[in-house]
Amino acid sequence: MKAFSYSRPATLEAAVHAPPYSRYLAGGTNLIDLMKADVEQPEHVINIKALPLGDIRPLPGGGLGLGALATNACTAAHPLVRAHYPLLASAILAGGSPQIRNVATNGGNINQRTRCHYFYDTGMMCNKREPGAGCSAVGARSRMHAILGTSPDCMAVFPSDMCVALAVLDARINLFGPDGARQVPLRQYHCLPGRTPWVENVLRRNELVVGIELPPVPFGDHHTYLKISDPHAFAFSIISVAVGLEMEGDTIRHGRVALGGVATRPWYVPEVEEMLCDRLPSDALFHEVAGRLLQGALADKGNNEKLAIAPRVIQRALWQAVTASPQSTIMGVPAFS
Repeated sequence: MKAFSYSRPATLEAAVHAPPYSRYLAGGTNLIDLMKADVEQPEHVINIKALPLGDIRPLPGGGLGLGALATNACTAAHPLVRAHYPLLASAILAGGSPQIRNVATNGGNINQRTRCHYFYDTGMMCNKREPGAGCSAVGARSRMHAILGTSPDCMAVFPSDMCVALAVLDARINLFGPDGARQVPLRQYHCLPGRTPWVENVLRRNELVVGIELPPVPFGDHHTYLKISDPHAFAFSIISVAVGLEMEGDTIRHGRVALGGVATRPWYVPEVEEMLCDRLPSDALFHEVAGRLLQGALADKGNNEKLAIAPRVIQRALWQAVTASPQSTIMGVPAFS
């Protein structure tokens, strides 16, 4: 690990006026690993744990505010989250171990970097780690890599479970930087790799995530978070599906679906909302929805199984939401074949 200087600001204003080549430290569950592997080599580390950003509170007019420094464990266990946003609690509990959730923060979860093994191996070419170097994953071993939102320069999967649920919940991300405060929809926060894979989100220099806003949602019990995982890497999904449905009798009045584990960012297709609006659930409809979500998917060497199982996982998740069944995590692809 490269030597670095360290500070612990007491105010948000002091935190965002940071020297060049700085990194913000909250829970540290991602940054410290990256520093140990020499993937991240900051000259200065700014510990923001003293900032007052850990609250979870109702918002005026409805909805819920989640502080960026609230831990994943506290968020998933909070009574207001469990009562009104159980989809979010399910997604958080599906990601990582209890030990990780007790330390990891909401802001850190949103900003975590890919777990691509080529990214972590400094002996391999990686455009995320070294802009313009090339991508060692393309055409090589790629079982856990993305099939959606890829480019010739990057096919690394975005790893967060929480963000998949936040996409369905239409979350807004509150930011603060040297130029003041602004808000960005979660669905627009993470960038597709294109020709600049090292630009992973819309954060500006020295800008911080300070909170998440959740609008009121009408899903009730009709939600699910279904995650298919490799038994040897249980924290990260081969594919995950978040679904929220507003039901009126047997009719879907409104529905949203997002995918994780298969794309370079949380994968959300707005057109799916129109496809589900005022429709009766059916195998034919859910097959059509799966096809639209996976439109444009491209497999590389080793990750064809994602294309094979994804339609079935999506359809199963939709039926779970219709029937108000609990979410589930399935360890290992063979369990779903």
